[in-house]
Amino acid sequence: MKKVLRFKVVMIVLTIVIIIITLFLSAYIHILRKNRINRPPKIGFAMSTLKEERWFFDRKYLIDTAKKKGFEVEWTNANENDMTQYQQVKYLLAKGIDLVIIVPSSYDSAKNAIELANQKNIPVICYDRIALDANIDAYVGFDNKKIGEIMAKYLLKQSPSGNYVFILGHPRDYNTYQIREGYRKIITSYLNSGKINILLEDYCYKWKKEYAYEYVAKLLQAGKQINAILAQNDSLAEGAISALAEKRLAGKIPVVGQDAELNACRRIVNGYQSMTVYKPIKKLSELTIEISEKLLKKEKLPFTKNFINNGYKMVPAYLIEPIAITNRNIKLIIEEGYHSYEEVFGK
Repeated sequence: MKKVLRFKVVMIVLTIVIIIITLFLSAYIHILRKNRINRPPKIGFAMSTLKEERWFFDRKYLIDTAKKKGFEVEWTNANENDMTQYQQVKYLLAKGIDLVIIVPSSYDSAKNAIELANQKNIPVICYDRIALDANIDAYVGFDNKKIGEIMAKYLLKQSPSGNYVFILGHPRDYNTYQIREGYRKIITSYLNSGKINILLEDYCYKWKKEYAYEYVAKLLQAGKQINAILAQNDSLAEGAISALAEKRLAGKIPVVGQDAELNACRRIVNGYQSMTVYKPIKKLSELTIEISEKLLKKEKLPFTKNFINNGYKMVPAYLIEPIAITNRNIKLIIEEGYHSYEEVFGK
């Protein structure tokens, strides 16, 4: 009888304890949910690199625009390392972010990091670079094919015939292939007719300008005549121009790049670089935050006629038009506040 009584008492106590714990947990979860609802939306900005000058502008404009909307931003920089980016996205998710904006370190490996967000039903935007075979909600970037077209058209006006050098970016950056597709579309008829010849068309691992320098230096050492150089960004253009300068050819051979880096703008003013493709990063950041706001509010995304098949699905793409900058319209960079007059002209 005593054993039965003790058993009943123990069961009653356990039941009370379980009820108390359950009530406590329910209250705690309610508080967490309430705090999550009341706090500002938090965006995780998983960057690939800060190596090039332009990425500092991307970070500044995106964070400033987000703050104006009342959003918080946690950002990371993977230094172009896939595993680092995976761990950083994991970290951002652990910090309770509500949306991921990712600049993929590589188009094929970023899907692993994106899957972490998918598992938590966190929306994902690919910024400037797209990830393949990944479930992303939107892609916001520039019209990379048009960038390639702009570059090729400009060079053909400067050098309608002769030996061309094409210095490509990172082989695991999908932008590299889109830019190539763009310039190939323009030069194909010139190649077929024999008007131009490709001396070199090769990649620069992780966009390192040392490769660009080496490619051009070796061609010149071999006695090859170069009539035009298309470099897929201004850093690579700098590497190529450095090699030309050693042979006193800087300014004598047209060289184009992209990003409108300050040093590239200065080279244009001084006649060493012919053209750069300006990509209005402020507009890109503003558009990205606009798309972010729609996703956070679970609203319908703005209309777009552009979609990219990334191997997983047709991704709505929001593309901003690039602009060719030469010594004739270099002041546009100043008017848009990207660089100051004093920075560009040194006065």
